[in-house]
Amino acid sequence: MTGARGVLTEEKSAEARKQPRRRHPRRPDLSQTRILDAAVVEFAANGLTGTRVEAIAERAEINKRMIYQYFGNKELLYQAVIEKVYRDVWDAEAALNLDQLPPREALIALVTFVWNYYLKHPEFITILNSENQLKAVHFRKSRILRDGAANSRPLVDDILRRGEADGTFRVGIDPIQLGLTITSICYYYFTNHATSSIVYGKRMMTRAALEQRLAFNIQTILAIVAPYHHV
Repeated sequence: MTGARGVLTEEKSAEARKQPRRRHPRRPDLSQTRILDAAVVEFAANGLTGTRVEAIAERAEINKRMIYQYFGNKELLYQAVIEKVYRDVWDAEAALNLDQLPPREALIALVTFVWNYYLKHPEFITILNSENQLKAVHFRKSRILRDGAANSRPLVDDILRRGEADGTFRVGIDPIQLGLTITSICYYYFTNHATSSIVYGKRMMTRAALEQRLAFNIQTILAIVAPYHHV
């Protein structure tokens, strides 16, 4: 004869058999990462108008419907890609901990970082080119990008102020102009190396040429910030 406890146990077992088997929760973050990684490649190669959502889905090995589920449409996915590539560079920049270095070494580290980042991440340059051709319409809409830019902006100014305080740098250098110069001398080289190789009759992407250019970039920036009597 089954006791009361046995009856309750059998009822619970029967009820459990009626319930659908519980599955592990999805990890949408992983799916989104795969989509974004694939989208970076496709948008870098083909731009906004030339990229097909189907190609992104195929590269990510994911159902196309999931792209629309997570990002809404191709324009919003493109904006998410711009946010991703900028977050990546800003995170890498923050990891340098330049505030822990003396001003001169911090400036050298920053120039070296920008150069190496552009070299290793050509997709960043091509996506940046595309967004500039679109007049920064997606960048302007993004609160994430505006906040990230605001957080990154004081970096050069902090290095300069510390260098002014200890006499390493001359006083009154505009941090915006210096920041633009650092990015420009690196950016131009990589966006124009194909034509420059013909104009100057020199292969611009050999290891020796890259090392020579980085050394010259560092020398140039240090000359700009040096006290006048050291120039």
